[in-house]
Amino acid sequence: MIDNPRSPRVRAVAKLAKKDARSKTGLFLVEGPQAVGEALRHRPDAVVELFGTRQALDRHGELAQAAVDAGVDVEVVSEHVVEAMADTVTPQGVVAVARQFPASVKDMLRAGPRLLAVLEEVRDPGNAGTIIRAADAAGADGVILTGRTVDPYNPKVVRATTGSLFHLPVATGLALEHVVERAREAGVQILAADIKGEDLVVARREGILQRSTAWLFGNEAHGLPEDRLALASRVITVPIYGHAESLNLATAAALCLYESAFAQRT
Repeated sequence: MIDNPRSPRVRAVAKLAKKDARSKTGLFLVEGPQAVGEALRHRPDAVVELFGTRQALDRHGELAQAAVDAGVDVEVVSEHVVEAMADTVTPQGVVAVARQFPASVKDMLRAGPRLLAVLEEVRDPGNAGTIIRAADAAGADGVILTGRTVDPYNPKVVRATTGSLFHLPVATGLALEHVVERAREAGVQILAADIKGEDLVVARREGILQRSTAWLFGNEAHGLPEDRLALASRVITVPIYGHAESLNLATAAALCLYESAFAQRT
């Protein structure tokens, strides 16, 4: 049992909350039984270690068994150690370390995707993680993070995906212009979501949402600048029928992705 929160091993895990440590090691934190369970079910090859308190491992015995079946080391730790490792204020007693598994945009497009989400300069971890979750729920074929979009392996992003990070390809590291060029070559249209665009209902009526589409979503505070909007085939807005000033980025993204999902299934 590991019970010293200042031990080198515990400190090494805790450092994965920082981007520098994640970049150097290629590892990241997975917190909580839900996310850890999804990792073990869908990407067991990526999970390196599982840490849990005796109480949490007894409560979630299926996690420990899945880890053992996958050849993953399982360590019993004290509550103080979990608190030192975790990024959350009130951890749920289970923490895993996993290898990063970035996807290739080239492979994503070669597979003939019907629906993609592209995040340009999205800085809020909660928004990024929620959009990845929404893309997964809408049956999207992948998510591409461009520009200075937050690291998908940031602990807050991982938590916000509630396990969806392990369900669909997520690619990083390319400039938006390059992604758009590759997508067009693959026959995928680019639709930008922006408040200055045309009504989503009009796009639905015209039938363009049935085509293979990459939805482009911009920064939550500033949206997409003109040079980024110019890269899109069409600029679309989600109409506001009530008195709300605007929609949260992740909410608007979920609506756009689901509109495409509905259209492509009819």
